Amino acid sequence: MYTRSPILVSMEQSDLDRLKEPYSLTVVIHKNQSITVIQDINGKDQEVKITKLPALLRTKYGVLTFAFRPGNVPDYGAPIEVIIKPPMSVVPFYRKNLTIAPTSNTTSVLGMELLTPETEKGKDFLKTLVEMYNHDAIADKNREALNTKDFIDERIAIINQELGDAERNVEQYKKSQGLTDLQSDVQLSQQRSSQYEQRLVDVSTQLNMVDYLDRYVADPGNRNKLIPSNVGVDDPTLVATINEYNKQVLERDRLLRTNTESNPVVQKIDGQIEAMRDAIGSSISSVKQGLNIARRDAQNQVNLYRSQTGMAPTQERQFSEISREQQIKSSLFLMLLQKREENALALSASANSARILDEAAASGPVAPKPILVLMAALLLGLLIPIFIIYLRDLLHFKIESRFDVEKLTKLPILGEIPASDVGNIAVEENQNRETDEAFRMLRTNLLFQLGKDQNVVIVTSAESKEGKTFVAINTAISMALLGKKVLLIGLDLRLPRMSEYMNIEADNGMSQYLSGYTTDIFSLIQESGITPNLYAISSGTVPPNPTELISKDTFEKGIAELRDRFDYIIIDSAPVGLVTDTIVASKSVDATLYVCRANVSHKNSLKFVNELSEKKMLPNVGLVVNGISNYVSGYGGYGRTYSYGYGYDYSKRKKKKKITDIDTDKILKGFIKKGED
Repeated sequence: MYTRSPILVSMEQSDLDRLKEPYSLTVVIHKNQSITVIQDINGKDQEVKITKLPALLRTKYGVLTFAFRPGNVPDYGAPIEVIIKPPMSVVPFYRKNLTIAPTSNTTSVLGMELLTPETEKGKDFLKTLVEMYNHDAIADKNREALNTKDFIDERIAIINQELGDAERNVEQYKKSQGLTDLQSDVQLSQQRSSQYEQRLVDVSTQLNMVDYLDRYVADPGNRNKLIPSNVGVDDPTLVATINEYNKQVLERDRLLRTNTESNPVVQKIDGQIEAMRDAIGSSISSVKQGLNIARRDAQNQVNLYRSQTGMAPTQERQFSEISREQQIKSSLFLMLLQKREENALALSASANSARILDEAAASGPVAPKPILVLMAALLLGLLIPIFIIYLRDLLHFKIESRFDVEKLTKLPILGEIPASDVGNIAVEENQNRETDEAFRMLRTNLLFQLGKDQNVVIVTSAESKEGKTFVAINTAISMALLGKKVLLIGLDLRLPRMSEYMNIEADNGMSQYLSGYTTDIFSLIQESGITPNLYAISSGTVPPNPTELISKDTFEKGIAELRDRFDYIIIDSAPVGLVTDTIVASKSVDATLYVCRANVSHKNSLKFVNELSEKKMLPNVGLVVNGISNYVSGYGGYGRTYSYGYGYDYSKRKKKKKITDIDTDKILKGFIKKGED
């Protein structure tokens, strides 16, 4: 629509400068050459009909001008959307899509490319950009020339007045002395004196110009202004320094068009300008010092040759002094007139810094490229599913099924226990529920795992809430249902749950035996009340030093005594990932059941048990995967984190109950040693 639009809408530059956000409206052209302008005012569309164009329309953003574009036939009745944007809001687009680069390293030709959906608009933009560049460059050049012109005009006015005064002094001297012509009695001396006088005139002229320049630089009102360089100073170093200083001033002025004086780049250039201004002052001082020396030398030579004239008339000497001032002012005046003409010529002869060699031309479409879009779509179609799968696996820290366990360990999986709501006692006689079958499978695999004369199994897990007590109890029940004499021992002395799950006495158990409160381990045995062949020893009261108690020889001795009386012994121990109780107790057992729970156990826990098994810190390890369905069971979990600082005080424990009411003979009646089975 850049050149095809049938209507032109424009806004005053002052209104555009105040515009903070894009402003849109809709224009509808009618067959009678009238238009309807629809604009949003306070959330409601307001229509304004204009019967004749060109016309002005006042809006809250400014005054808009509407006019028909000659030669374009409008589509009557079709809405045309007009968007007016702040000028600076389109800068990022052109900055991003405009490329300027030299065509080669050996030429000063630049190539310009603009990526735009409107080819004609792009051509006009590039052409206008070159024109604005030339206009800006010429303006910078002219600013320096105009500044020099002002300086020269000011000096000409001053020198003109001083020259008039010098000429009047000559006239008055001649009148007062009655002189018409001066005799030359010492012609040779005067010829040499005149040479040095000319030298003195030249040096004095230079010194005057340097003085003028020094006062101009020292004037605070001229700070950050261009310093005239073409004023007759012959010192090349000073002229070069002034030219470099003027370039920095022009660069600073260019930056201030789009930045503030607090911008770091502007401040950096300010520092450079200040340093160069100091250098210019130093150079002026050096030049003045040299000129003063030269002037003294010339003056000394003049005085020398004057002294040689001896009897030369006083009038000639006085006249020379007066005429010398006139000559200096006259020479300075003529030089300034010449410099003014040269500066005026430079001002009128400013040429463009750049010109267009080849007009802008539009190429074919460069984006989007259909083949690249298709390839990118295919590639993304392959990569996104792979990435999602990888990300899902990367962010999933817990095991979900037997498949996850098999990927992380080569240890045998002896059983998979489904999540259920049957309660803590999940195995019953003559039942074929999922949990019953699962524990039968676990029992079968465990019996194959155990070698000859091996009957002590310790059950543990990495952390709490993974169901080790649940697995220990139901594994013991499943074995007891085979008709075997099974003893279930609660060795979790820190956070015991076994007695609570089985509803047996909790205060008199392994902690009493290990701490020496009782020496007869058989007196701690209780009937389970679940199945006739299952017996239990509870954990007892919570001691302050569980690891030290288990490390005593008492534990190993007690297990040895119980081996001969029971077919199988199942030990519910503390989590091995939190405390070392299980590792200490494992020296007295034959196999380990390591329980992990789906959606609870971390994958790192399987790396941990691999390490324990490789280092022989746990014997004959078999894995049990608990709660493998989507439903997360609440079985057998620890309600709090393990800690070494229980601070239990045995002086405050409850009075230990005697178990004299348990008929030990009845409990042990019918027990047969394994060697006799």
